[in-house]
Amino acid sequence: MERVARFEKVSEKRFLEDFKDTFPHFEDDEIKKIYDNIKLPERATYKSAGYDINMPITVILEPGRTAKIPTGIRVSMREDYVFMLYPRSGLGFKYRLQLNNTVGIIDADYYESDNEGHIFVKVTNDTNENKVVTLKEGTAFCQGIFMQYGITEDDEVETKRNGGFGSTTGSK
Repeated sequence: MERVARFEKVSEKRFLEDFKDTFPHFEDDEIKKIYDNIKLPERATYKSAGYDINMPITVILEPGRTAKIPTGIRVSMREDYVFMLYPRSGLGFKYRLQLNNTVGIIDADYYESDNEGHIFVKVTNDTNENKVVTLKEGTAFCQGIFMQYGITEDDEVETKRNGGFGSTTGSK
C-alpha cells in the first residue's frame, strides 16, 4: 500500500478552545485530560480501508438528537487525496447514526487552515425505532477513507483555503 497521509493531534490550545465552544460545561483541567487521551485514527485490520476515529468523551444521543464532536485530530495528506468520513457501519445499521453532511470531505489544504485543520464530526441519531445511541469515550464512531482524485485538464484554480466548514464557498 502506498502511504499518503499522517495523523496528528491539533495543539492543546486549539482543542481547549474548540472543545469549550462545543461543551462549555467542562473545566479546563478536564479538557486537558481528554486531550491527553486522544488516540490517533487506526485501521482495525490490515485489510481495512477505513481509519477508525474515536470518541473523546461519552455522548448519549436520544432519538433525533445531534452532537458536534471535536475529535482533536488533523491530517496531512498528499494534495491529490481527500479524506472521506462515514459513520461506522454497525452504528449506521443498528441505530441509523448519520453524519449530518452525509459524507465528510476533508481536503488536503484543510490542514493549513487557521483552525489547524481540526476535524469535527457532527452526528445525528436518526432512528425510526426509538433507539438511544451511546457513543462511549475511546470507541470508534466514524471512519475515514483516503481516496485519490483527479482534476480536469483546464482546471486553473489557485485560490487558497483559510477556514473550516464552508470556507471555499464564494472563494472565486
